[in-house]
Amino acid sequence: MTPTNRNMMGKITFYEEKNFQGRSYECMSDCSDMSSYLSRCQSCRVESGCFMVYERNNYMGQQFFMRRGEYNDMQSMMSMGMMFDNMRSCRMIPYHRGQFRMKIYERENYGGQSYEMMDDCDNIQDRHRMSDCQSCNVMDGHWLMYEQAHYKGRMMYMRPGEYRSFKDMGMSGMRFMSMRRVMESM
Repeated sequence: MTPTNRNMMGKITFYEEKNFQGRSYECMSDCSDMSSYLSRCQSCRVESGCFMVYERNNYMGQQFFMRRGEYNDMQSMMSMGMMFDNMRSCRMIPYHRGQFRMKIYERENYGGQSYEMMDDCDNIQDRHRMSDCQSCNVMDGHWLMYEQAHYKGRMMYMRPGEYRSFKDMGMSGMRFMSMRRVMESM
């Protein structure tokens, strides 16, 4: 493997106990169910790349973005905005080189006011006069959407694709108010 390809991959190691103790599971791709490897996850180390971790199997439930670094206990992760106390699945976010494009819509099924984005937006209400975002089409790049302005609150990872209804995706009652591109330098 060339050094360039090695830098494009991600690697995360999960541990059953705090401070990187107990059984561990090393992951370099998506994992829909970590329960066959670990009974629980109380710390992790991201050696390279970016990952989304999920509170339930099959990439369901609350999500949390993790970049390179050490996360020695769940309490420290919760103080950084994680809103759950165990990780059950993870998804590697591939590096994207090139432009970022996403069209957001005020209502489901691409209805209401829309705006095409190419940069981060810390508050759609202030910048675009949109009170809500309930559907989107991600054309280029990978994005994080947050329920509160200024990249706070619960988040959702969006990869290229059409998202007609966030409610149908299990995000009922969530309003997305800010969006950020997933970049190496985040």
